[in-house]
Amino acid sequence: MDTDAGTGDARGADARGAGAAGADGTRHADRVVVDCGLYVDGRRAPGRLPLGRAGDVARETGGFVWLGLEGPTVADVAEVAGEFGLPPLAVEDAVKAHQRPKLEVYDDVVFVVLKPVRYVDHDEVVDVGELALFLGPHFVVTVRHGKGDVLRRVREELDRGEGPAAGFGPAGVLYRAADLVVDGYESALGEIDIDVDDIEARVFGPGQVNHAERIYKLKQEAAEVRRAVLPLGRPLQRLVDGDVPHVPAEAAPYFRDVQDHLLRAADAVETVERQLADVLQANTARVTVAQSEVALRQNGDMRKISAWAAIALVPTAIAGVYGMNFEYIPELRWRFGYFLVLGVIAGACVGLHRLFRRNGWL
Repeated sequence: MDTDAGTGDARGADARGAGAAGADGTRHADRVVVDCGLYVDGRRAPGRLPLGRAGDVARETGGFVWLGLEGPTVADVAEVAGEFGLPPLAVEDAVKAHQRPKLEVYDDVVFVVLKPVRYVDHDEVVDVGELALFLGPHFVVTVRHGKGDVLRRVREELDRGEGPAAGFGPAGVLYRAADLVVDGYESALGEIDIDVDDIEARVFGPGQVNHAERIYKLKQEAAEVRRAVLPLGRPLQRLVDGDVPHVPAEAAPYFRDVQDHLLRAADAVETVERQLADVLQANTARVTVAQSEVALRQNGDMRKISAWAAIALVPTAIAGVYGMNFEYIPELRWRFGYFLVLGVIAGACVGLHRLFRRNGWL
């Protein structure tokens, strides 16, 4: 949850802040405010700002205000937008979620969307969240959808005055959030790669189990990571180039480091997807070979059955003819007719048996 180390009872603290504001009207959006703090010279000022004062403090102070929201509605963000002058189009994107990673500049406000991911190993699924960040000259407004601890970790570092985030103001929050998100990509891909190695060993191991379902599932999860990784390249390039407001030139090397990690993650995605495609092809080949072997065995069985049926047909046909109730059947009254018929039946059956053996049917 987007909260600092000292706000484990964030909701209780919020209630106190809201109570103070309650005398002059508690805000509806207070229920989704996870934390709201003032940071001056890289350190957090004591206490927690109520939403009703956050905008004024942000405009009056030499530091910046960080307001964190979790799963807000349109009405919630509308109140916050009024306090900080957030652009309506970006507010709509932040509330609806399901956005691609991007960076947009609206006059004096920078809007950034990040897609943190985490790999749930026991289910073999990628859980994708979404972070929307509004950066102004003296404020950061973050909106979080889904699970994840990225913003909590950034706030803990910032509250302790640790890391480069403490020296870059709002840009420092963006840098550390992007850095942790990209690190999460590499971590998730590393865990996916372990599962890919496992399924590869199973495909080439003993047994004839079809692993296609699991392979397709892993391909879908790798695609989820790819959809989070690849679109982030352009926003990071803009941050490295230094053409984004409120991002000092001194922060460019830090964003360049994040960009390098992102490029590694993009290569890892490509490697995992290519490996999964090869494993799927190998699995399909093994399944096809196994099915062909079964078909061959079935064909052999059918040939044997057909051969024995053909042999059995001879005595059945002859016996059927002589079993008819006609008086004038040739050799019917001949003394040796019975033995002749048995000989014909035996000879025909032996001849067919040898013929089928020679042809490999028996």
